Amino acid sequence: MEEIIRQIAIWAVPLLAAVVFHEIAHGWVANRLGDPTAARLGRLSLNPLVHIDLFGSVLIPLTLILSHSPFMFGYAKPVPVNFNNLRHPKRDMIWVALAGPVMNLILAFVSVMVWKALATLMAAEGQAPGTVVQLLRSLALMAQASILINIALAVFNALPLPPLDGGRVMVGLLPRPLSARLARVEPFGFIILLVLLMTRTLDLIIDQPMEFLLKFYLSLV
Repeated sequence: MEEIIRQIAIWAVPLLAAVVFHEIAHGWVANRLGDPTAARLGRLSLNPLVHIDLFGSVLIPLTLILSHSPFMFGYAKPVPVNFNNLRHPKRDMIWVALAGPVMNLILAFVSVMVWKALATLMAAEGQAPGTVVQLLRSLALMAQASILINIALAVFNALPLPPLDGGRVMVGLLPRPLSARLARVEPFGFIILLVLLMTRTLDLIIDQPMEFLLKFYLSLV
């Protein structure tokens, strides 16, 4: 039980931060580009309670932790965006969609720097009391988890399938006839993702980009 609680603490905090900041980034950019919907509903708050989704933020991550899954995944309540309020809807929806994955890449970079600092501090505190070393080690593991979680969320959300962020980017980039066809896929997007996940095809799609990004970030230290 103690190990389960420790694993939850190590993975849950970085995951919650990753999904909350991901959604805030969408809402913040939308607000800057003319749509104040998220701001009016209080969804630009750092209070995690306004973003938590029972299924995506609690049940899925907890299930993955208890099953000793090699990866961690979750999501928060999507920030509401009224694309019709944007000053240039077709163009601005691209920036709103990109904001989430870009935020996760920024968080991954910050996590790498924190991990490096903690590793340096642990090396310097070799003679420190055991509780201090244990605290530093736990924080380092959380930083490592944050790196993996944020890279996974960035790559996953970049898939060109609505309603994922990458799908919305493609809808904004493609000429109108093609973008309209792709947009019609959105109601079936999660069904497609579920099939890809159950057949392990999703692993094959995201493994290489994740490995590339992980090597890139680790090369910074």
